[in-house]
Amino acid sequence: MWSSNPARWRRLLLSSLMSPEAQRDLNWPLSSVMRSETYINEVALKTLPAAIAVLHNCESFLPIAEKVKLVSRCIDAIAFLSCKESRGQVAAATPASMSPLTDHHVVDWWTEDLAALRIDIFQRVLVAMMSRGFKHAALGPILTLYAQKSLCCLDTYGTGARKIEPQLAQEKRVVVETVTGLLPREKNAVSASFISMLLRASILVETTVACRVDLERRMGSQLGRAVLDDVLIPTYDSSSVDTLFDVDTLQRMVSCHLEFELRGSCADREHVGKLLESCIAEISSDPNLSVAKFVTLAEIIPDHYKVTEDGVYRAVDIYLKAHPTLSDLERKKVCGVMNCQRLSKEACAHAAQNDRLPVHTVVQVLFYEQQRLQSVISDNLVLVEAPTGNACSCSIDNLSAALEVASFRRENEALKLENLRLKKRLEDLEKRELVRYSGSGSGSSPVRNSTTQSPDKPGFLQRRSYINSMSKRLRWFYPFAPIGPAPGSASTTIANPKTWNRPRRTRRHSLS
Repeated sequence: MWSSNPARWRRLLLSSLMSPEAQRDLNWPLSSVMRSETYINEVALKTLPAAIAVLHNCESFLPIAEKVKLVSRCIDAIAFLSCKESRGQVAAATPASMSPLTDHHVVDWWTEDLAALRIDIFQRVLVAMMSRGFKHAALGPILTLYAQKSLCCLDTYGTGARKIEPQLAQEKRVVVETVTGLLPREKNAVSASFISMLLRASILVETTVACRVDLERRMGSQLGRAVLDDVLIPTYDSSSVDTLFDVDTLQRMVSCHLEFELRGSCADREHVGKLLESCIAEISSDPNLSVAKFVTLAEIIPDHYKVTEDGVYRAVDIYLKAHPTLSDLERKKVCGVMNCQRLSKEACAHAAQNDRLPVHTVVQVLFYEQQRLQSVISDNLVLVEAPTGNACSCSIDNLSAALEVASFRRENEALKLENLRLKKRLEDLEKRELVRYSGSGSGSSPVRNSTTQSPDKPGFLQRRSYINSMSKRLRWFYPFAPIGPAPGSASTTIANPKTWNRPRRTRRHSLS
């Protein structure tokens, strides 16, 4: 009814709190004052929607409404009614469903009305609610809805595509700083996406340094609940050619997260590690990202946050692909952020054939992969050679792999034996060829002398040709073999060595 004639209700509401002298000067009838006072006490300030509507209607004449204390009465009524409503809803809830964040559903139905208030009036209402006993953690949904409605117009301002007006920037700056100051201190009272939205708005409208630091610390404490879009903060400074995403803000958020971890706050390390790897891979495609910034960005991920180095390798590969003009020294520096020993088999297979990687990195990948294969083979052999009781505990996959390795080992041993057999046969053939050559030669040939060995030495071979052996046998049947050297011959060879010590006999050729 009051909305049909706003001017009349403004006059009635003001008259209820003005002094009789002021009412007499305005010539307002006493019956109208009594009716307005009765309406305010019995109707307007008895329900939350009505009290919020009266407070919202007072914004157009705030100086007078503040002077007659109508605003303060509406704020006190809203704080009292909201706390009463919240306690009634919480008491009706079951104890098993209670948590610090389950109170938001009891205020959703009147939060829409609060979101229509001015930021200064909104702040006074929330402060009064907390003084009345309203839970601080339950303010998260109210602040989220108010900020989303107030800051939705900032989505149209991108990275230099459209310049924000100074007056609008000042209004939104007050909203961001006020909402940030009212955020609950309880962990996870608001979502990480909401804090990321406030941080982006804070950078865009250039709030105070304290506001930005507070939002960065809150974002660092909730990295375990964040997604990729929450940590990728765009760069809004269009005056200088810089990266597409704010790398410095990301580094500060990670530093804050590590500080909270040192204090004992539990965090999903694997999730945070994968989130940061995806973030670095997304930033790596920026052509304006320098080598120094990439190395600094890749080194902010702690080693105990990474299961493997596949995410870092993916970021390195993307960066090398986006920057093909890097020198060999710069590519080696980029690959230095990657631990090749912790790459998976798939990543090693890809890196071994990656032409963008320097040769030094490829050699490291192949070396560590060979070490890993040797370790796997030795472990599987131990499982195969273990007793039956221990072998039963291994899985079917490990057993099949071990049997396959054992078969490879047996084939390897068979190949070694065959190689030795062929080598021995080749040596025998070489010896036969050497004997044949020495038997057909004459004189003091080096080859012949080298093959003549003492019978006492191992490897002595009887190297006699057929003609030499037959000539030595026929000498025994030749009775006139010469004893000494032949006349005019320099040779000292003795025809028959068995006749050296035999005395010379004189034979008679006559009968007398």
